[in-house]
Amino acid sequence: MTCVLVAVVAGGYAWWKQPPAKQAAPQAPPPPEVGVVELQAANVPLPLEFSGRVSSFRAVEIRAQVSGVLQRREFQEGAIVKAGEVLFRIDPRTYEAALARATAQAAQARATLTQAEENYKRVEGLASQKVSTQKNLEDAIAARDQARAAIQSTEADVLTAKLNLEFTTIKAPVTGPTSLVSPPEGTLIQAQQTVLTTITQLDPAYVNFTFTEGEMRQLQEVERPHDELFDPETVKVELQFGDGAVYPQLGKIDMRSRTIDPRTGTILIRAMFPNSDGALLPGQFVRVKLTGIVLQNAIVVPKAAISQGPLGAFVYAIEPDSVARARQVRIFRELDNGFIVRKGLKAGDRIVVDGVIRVRPGNVVKPVPIAEAKGAGQPAAGQPAAGQPAAGAKP
Repeated sequence: MTCVLVAVVAGGYAWWKQPPAKQAAPQAPPPPEVGVVELQAANVPLPLEFSGRVSSFRAVEIRAQVSGVLQRREFQEGAIVKAGEVLFRIDPRTYEAALARATAQAAQARATLTQAEENYKRVEGLASQKVSTQKNLEDAIAARDQARAAIQSTEADVLTAKLNLEFTTIKAPVTGPTSLVSPPEGTLIQAQQTVLTTITQLDPAYVNFTFTEGEMRQLQEVERPHDELFDPETVKVELQFGDGAVYPQLGKIDMRSRTIDPRTGTILIRAMFPNSDGALLPGQFVRVKLTGIVLQNAIVVPKAAISQGPLGAFVYAIEPDSVARARQVRIFRELDNGFIVRKGLKAGDRIVVDGVIRVRPGNVVKPVPIAEAKGAGQPAAGQPAAGQPAAGAKP
């Protein structure tokens, strides 16, 4: 019994003194799989949208050029009148009498001229025969010249009287709707003072809109001469109404200011649209979209690739050794399919689009090209937009 107890104790001691077996080291996890696209430079149309307001091509105040009693109004207030159409008639009798008086004075002046020329011929003949004195000849020449000048003066009076008589009939200088208020018949009209009506020419129509100084600096990045930036031959203007309807006809840039308004810090641009049907009304608010401005060699990054950090927007770029590096970028403008990036990336760079949340800066990843990506590398259809999108990236 004692021998058995000694043997058990000795075996237990030997087992306790035996070193523990070494455990196998855990295997490192495989690098995360991420979807990547290779960036390519392309000429990207640059959409520009602004808020605009319609204004008339011209608004003409109709004033009388002569005074008198308003005899008749030949149109309905608020109606559309055509250029050359008679609008008002002023009592012409005073001006008819003035024309008759001026015509009579012109006839009298012609008779005086005839007498002065006959007298001059007679005195000239006598002077050549040494019968008349030199002073008589000089007086005859002066009388003849004064009679000729009187003819010109009376003819001008006749022309003025005819014009004043014509001014009693007031015609529309342009085509367009008239204002709703005009003086009633019988009113004494004061020349160049009384506003009879206002005609607003609607065809064509102007649309005024503005952009900020910052937007102007961004447009200067477009590789195009400054004077050709809004070339009406290439840049077209579209209009959208408040209810979403699109105006069927395109416009063109008519004028842009060369200075900045110190009160608003904006630059005024004016576009012109055909408006034969009068669909565009002065004072109407619209959305203005410019097309035809192209950004050369632009890099478009899918929205899913953009993340935000303490230093701003960044993407994960894949190095040749498959290491993901965070790279700061400067966003130029937001598009429907991504962001235009003007700094931080170049054509040929590979960036992470799918699986951004699994990336750790400086770690190795398993890049998998997204074959379905188009153009600048949009994510494949049906794939989730991983990563944190750039908030407020649009300038």
